[in-house]
Amino acid sequence: MAAGSVEGRETVTGPLLVQKYGGTSVGDTTRLARCAARAVDAHRRGHEVVVVVSAMGRRTDELLGLARDVNQDPPRDHLDLLLATGEQASAALMAMAIEAMGVAAVPLAGPRLGIITEGVHGNARIRSIDVNRVHEGLRRGAIVVCAGFQGVTAEGAVTTLGRGGSDTTAVAIAAALGVGGAAGSGACEILTDVDGVFTADPRLVPSARRIERIACEAMIELASLGAGVLHPRAAMCAQLYGVPLHVRHSQHEGPGTLVVREEPAMEHEAVIGCALTRDLGRLGVRGMPNRPGAQARLFEAIAAAGVLVDDIIQNESGVLADVAFTVDGASLDRVEAAVRPILSDLGGGVVERETDLAKVSVVGTGMRSHTGVASRMFAALGEAGIVIRNITTSEIKISCLVPADRGEEALNVVHEAFGLSGSRA
Repeated sequence: MAAGSVEGRETVTGPLLVQKYGGTSVGDTTRLARCAARAVDAHRRGHEVVVVVSAMGRRTDELLGLARDVNQDPPRDHLDLLLATGEQASAALMAMAIEAMGVAAVPLAGPRLGIITEGVHGNARIRSIDVNRVHEGLRRGAIVVCAGFQGVTAEGAVTTLGRGGSDTTAVAIAAALGVGGAAGSGACEILTDVDGVFTADPRLVPSARRIERIACEAMIELASLGAGVLHPRAAMCAQLYGVPLHVRHSQHEGPGTLVVREEPAMEHEAVIGCALTRDLGRLGVRGMPNRPGAQARLFEAIAAAGVLVDDIIQNESGVLADVAFTVDGASLDRVEAAVRPILSDLGGGVVERETDLAKVSVVGTGMRSHTGVASRMFAALGEAGIVIRNITTSEIKISCLVPADRGEEALNVVHEAFGLSGSRA
């Protein structure tokens, strides 16, 4: 969402609360009713409440299955029209549940929601938001219920925002309504099936503990590495517009995790969390002619195939270059098919592929002011006998490619090495 692209923006009259409920949280009518009761309780405590909902349970996957039953390669615009119905059903049911509890509710979905996107079906980005209908509902004293994950193009075609898009919907609407703006008012809650953001996935690391406060930048890294609690695009939007996020459990009360702009105290801890990215593959191109534009052609072909590339390494040897990069393991065949014709046109290069890889990463904004983080990580993996296949770094992240069958062990090893284990808060 571009700066200055919000229509109907004004400061709401009361303490605004935007609540996003994920698919598991509204997975059946009993759980959905609990979420409705939570929204109603906030409303009765004096909040102006906007609710954003995902599709119930695995409804999106079910709709994908139905689509592929009738067409193995459904047109993306048709698919968006179908998938958007999952969130629309949740919005309608949530509004019904709220009304049954004696509070007025206004469901908004599709064209009425006011989210205008670019025309990329399946992974559209928000261009602008018109929140006038949201304000109308709030002025009437109603809870406004928005279907997440969707928008429309300027021409009116329904689009979807990609997996995790309901998180982005919630943060974008919060930003458009001025949450966390100059007045610092309001809040945006991401209500899910966990108690907050943890130092690692607690299903893989039993000693992982809840993080009380985390910087947006670190959250973006963890989310990009598969932390799963918050979509990276939503965290980026929160950072850009200064929207503070509160990640909490949807079915019971708890302190959760605050995702905020970086604070000086956060530099005291070099590493705040670890993540494991599974099912990676690596494609290597050996002996490719190293002339201007060669790499561009290679990666343009991969982008055209719709594949996201992770780490890239290049080594030069005279007029030749070796290039290696990691992708999702399921995409290897597609990437190889895209790369081979380009190499033929360029005049050479041998394709090599490797499967069964995982990536373990440590993240922390405190890395900027601490030395020895990399050596500590490498030493811990070495002492455990885990071979490092590749290393990549950024200002606040260090990642190591390891054999897939040692991935969970590697995650636990580095988690312990940085002293992240502790009692659950």
